[in-house]
Amino acid sequence: MLDRLGTSLKDALKKLAGKTVVDRAAVDELVKDLQRALIQADVNVKLVMALSQAIKTRSLEEEPPKGMSVREHVLRIVYQELVRLMGSTGEVKLGPQVILMAGLQGSGKTTTTAKLARFFQRKGLRVAVICGDTFRPGAYEQLFTLCSRIHVPCFGDPTDKDARKLVREGLKAHAGTEVVIIDTQGRHALEADLIQEIIDINAISNATHRWLVIDAALGQQASEQARRFHEAIDIDGVIITKMDGTAKGGGALSAVAETKSGIIFIGSGETIEDLERFDPDGFISRLLGMGDLRALVERAEESISEGEIDVNAMMRGKFTLRDMYKQLEAVNRMGPLKQIMSMLPMGNLELPGEAYDMTSAKMAKYRIIMDSMTAAELDEPSLLSSSRVQRIAIGAGATPDEVRELLKYYKTMKRALKGVRGGQGKFNMQRMMKRFGGM
Repeated sequence: MLDRLGTSLKDALKKLAGKTVVDRAAVDELVKDLQRALIQADVNVKLVMALSQAIKTRSLEEEPPKGMSVREHVLRIVYQELVRLMGSTGEVKLGPQVILMAGLQGSGKTTTTAKLARFFQRKGLRVAVICGDTFRPGAYEQLFTLCSRIHVPCFGDPTDKDARKLVREGLKAHAGTEVVIIDTQGRHALEADLIQEIIDINAISNATHRWLVIDAALGQQASEQARRFHEAIDIDGVIITKMDGTAKGGGALSAVAETKSGIIFIGSGETIEDLERFDPDGFISRLLGMGDLRALVERAEESISEGEIDVNAMMRGKFTLRDMYKQLEAVNRMGPLKQIMSMLPMGNLELPGEAYDMTSAKMAKYRIIMDSMTAAELDEPSLLSSSRVQRIAIGAGATPDEVRELLKYYKTMKRALKGVRGGQGKFNMQRMMKRFGGM
């Protein structure tokens, strides 16, 4: 969903940027393109029409700030109105707290609970989890397995069906732990006994936060779910899951924003690291190809030791095979490569799919191949002739094709970095919007 919506939005703004005159007709065309992109992403028609009217009115009536062209002024308005559409972000504290997780069955609540534990763990906090889901078979085993992978204690008893009792005992067992996350049971509908149980658990735990997990596939229907839970336990944040697998993600995001429930995280993958802090400004910035450098810096600080990667040298074009391996190894700890690259300001540059295809197994194979290279070859890949490729393959127990695949990947990454450094084509979103800070 994000890829398609981002491409459509960038295309609409690219068309505007290519016009010699930005008049009423140009604004009307831009608005129609934006409407089409947002409605295809399942955003509510009323919200789309309100956004369209705001963009039209402001573009035609507001005077551009001093030193800003009409074109840049209109782009700035589009940016601001898209950010406004996404609503506010919920509060996330890094101190002692109890978080109550709510949601219907199938929303991804249990997996998200473990992802959330990992998020706070990466921030340096001591975390523990309580399994209060006594309804779904295997709920405790699933949560315990996920938490074990990240060495987070998980309290529960699959033989005990009293969720209220388990939560009381879990809170006692984890007394003194900085962050305690309570997973609760979900059902296929908002049944009265489910609502009453979560009201009771909220009272027992005296939860600091009550966060609702919603499947992005619900689209616009997410607003009803958010309202019902909010009436019961005063929801103060929403996590939207499975954003990578549905065309309705835009509908879910805008529907939740409409309820005034702040969106706090977005889940868009299967691994324990695939949970992103939601920031409307950064979210829209990434959709438009402007990146989210603040999120990138935060992720890097958590994962990479000082001096491990020379980003300045990389952006200047100094990029060898030795650099590539060090960088991929570090980036692998930061999360999925596609997610990390989306945080870079890349304008309308589209990377080929193979640039993201980097699994841990492939990295291990590449390391063995590079271990068979000489220092000179690692620092100067142009030395790698056919005879050298053959020698390296024999030494690494690989085929020459696998060595050539590594070299192809290296060249793809080098081209991508050159594109990031200089931008490509006449339209560079980063340059066009460089003065849009502080919106």
